[in-house]
Order: sequence, then C-alpha cells, then structure tokens
Amino acid sequence: MSLSTAIYVDADACPVKAEIYRVAERYGLKVYVVANAYINVPRDPRVERVVVGDGFDAADDWIAERVGPDDIVVTADIPLADRCLKKGAAVIGSTGVPFTNSSIGMAMASRELMSTLRAMGEATGGPKPMSARDRSRFLSALDEAIQKLKRRGAAGR
Repeated sequence: MSLSTAIYVDADACPVKAEIYRVAERYGLKVYVVANAYINVPRDPRVERVVVGDGFDAADDWIAERVGPDDIVVTADIPLADRCLKKGAAVIGSTGVPFTNSSIGMAMASRELMSTLRAMGEATGGPKPMSARDRSRFLSALDEAIQKLKRRGAAGR
C-alpha cells in the first residue's frame, strides 16, 4: 500500500462513515472526511476532518482537486465520481456499487433524466434507506478497492 493512499469521504450525507473508519484503521490509511459543516470524527491521527465553505460543490471541489490514482473516493455524488474517475481514483458509492469508467456515462444520463423528471413535477422519491446488505456490499467493495491498489504495485508499508 502506498504511503500516499488515502480515502476521501464526501461526508455530508454518507451513511457508511463508521465502516470506512474501521477499514482504514485495519489498513493504516489516511481518511479525509470532507463536509460543509462540522462532523464528529474519531480521535485518530489518520482521520482528518475537513470543513469546507458553504459554496455550491465546495466539498466536491476540495476532493476533486486533491485526489489521485492511488486514492479511493466514497460518494453518492455522480458528477464528483466522474471527476475523480478522470483523475484515476477508485470511486465507490455508499451502497457499495463502484463507479467505473464504463458505468459512469449511464449514471450521468440517469441522473440527468431524474433531474428533468423532478423539474417537470414528477415525484421521483429519494434514495432507499441503507440495508444490512448495502453495508456488507460497501465493506466488500472498499476492501476490494484497497486490495486492487495493493496489487497494482503500491509499495509496502
């Protein structure tokens, strides 16, 4: 694992922060918890709280400007996922479904369609509540992303 590998968390609405902290501790990874408001984080030198301004996409911009190809981003924000994939980062949705270069186009199109439907007054509903299966899938996806980075040739600690 590269000394520079970090997990960037788009934290304002992230339901799996506790799972991220546990996995990061197990692997000794740095975690940046990025939000528009103060969020409690564990007292761990590897976990850094980053409070950005209230500006539109301020948290997304902070993450996208810093992320690199040895990093992992956890977000449900599709445009942020797209930006991070373009920088070579691994990106995982909070339900454990990874964003990939081959899936991001469809995700962007679906997001645009839902936005149009909402603008037309169609009730599209919000995201489903997190299930135990979603949490399990997330943990598996995060572990898999870390293992892939390790295999890709990141130097050992």
